[in-house]
Amino acid sequence: MRYLLDTNVLSEPVKPRPSPGVMAHLEQLREEVCTAAPVWNELWYGCRRLTPSKRREHISTYLKDRLEPSLSILPYDVSAADWHAKERARLGQLGKTPAFIDGQIAAVARVHELVLVTRNVTDFQDFDGLLLEDWTRGD
Repeated sequence: MRYLLDTNVLSEPVKPRPSPGVMAHLEQLREEVCTAAPVWNELWYGCRRLTPSKRREHISTYLKDRLEPSLSILPYDVSAADWHAKERARLGQLGKTPAFIDGQIAAVARVHELVLVTRNVTDFQDFDGLLLEDWTRGD
């Protein structure tokens, strides 16, 4: 694995007009991607918040039948929790308080030495030593 995909990247294929850059990277690098358990939580939470509809059914099918069987989902484990705690303390001393779940996602990427791919680079830019990419650049 080389890339850890954030929620906004994994949800791209079910958008009405997906980013060509993201879609090309997903196709080209499909053997090199994974995600984190907190991302999986965000994907399902977003789906389940939708009112019953064809869109909700489409997203649910995408998650169950396309993503889950083919995508490695890394846990938020003791190593990730330790790194996350250190970063929360460091960033707190700087007056920065990133979203807790973003810290969890960053921690999983960092402890596994993966590039975190996100459309929201600014949400993660303050984490120490985290490699980031935005596959929408150039769209």
